[in-house]
Amino acid sequence: MNPLTALGRLGDRVRFAIDRDIGRRGEDMAHRFLRKRGFTVVARNWIPPQGGGEIDLVAWDGDTLVFVEVKARVSQDKSSPERAIDTEKINSLRRAARDYMRRAGVEESKIRFDAVAIAGEEILYLADAFGAADLDSNGAQQI
Repeated sequence: MNPLTALGRLGDRVRFAIDRDIGRRGEDMAHRFLRKRGFTVVARNWIPPQGGGEIDLVAWDGDTLVFVEVKARVSQDKSSPERAIDTEKINSLRRAARDYMRRAGVEESKIRFDAVAIAGEEILYLADAFGAADLDSNGAQQI
């Protein structure tokens, strides 16, 4: 076995562990941020039983069920965190949210998708970051 292969695998493990720690720290910061603003967080890292996506935070803001995507970076040097929320991620979140809504008995008109972008210690909160209206059975937005 090539010794560089083993070294590369070790490097990957360290890098992925650091990325997980940054993500977990970001979710902790977002959780505290939302609670300070009166949200009631009811789930963290919720995954539908059939798979197909993960919702970082699920919270109530009054009578609105809010699905929150958290993106964290050490800094904004490379790219702002919210730019990592692409169409594929949005569709995955919508599918998972639809399952959560069905299980919780919540109407589509009572939900919202928010995002929290964290770069270092700076928090950017994006309320209603992308629409929830007109979800079809695949979680995509109807046009």
